[in-house]
Amino acid sequence: MKNPLVDEIRKNRLLHTQKFGGDLAAICADLRSIQTTSGHTVVKLHPKKLHTSKRQQAAKVKQ
Repeated sequence: MKNPLVDEIRKNRLLHTQKFGGDLAAICADLRSIQTTSGHTVVKLHPKKLHTSKRQQAAKVKQ
């Protein structure tokens, strides 16, 4: 099933990649500058720690 929104995102991502010749550092720098000048608040969340279950902890002890 085709999703027009996903298709548009992929098209724009491809155009952006082609604009910088696939240079990931240049792409990231451009996205950072767009983010900085957008005027939107950027929220950085800390990664959540994964909690292991008792079953996983018991399996580790057996190994």
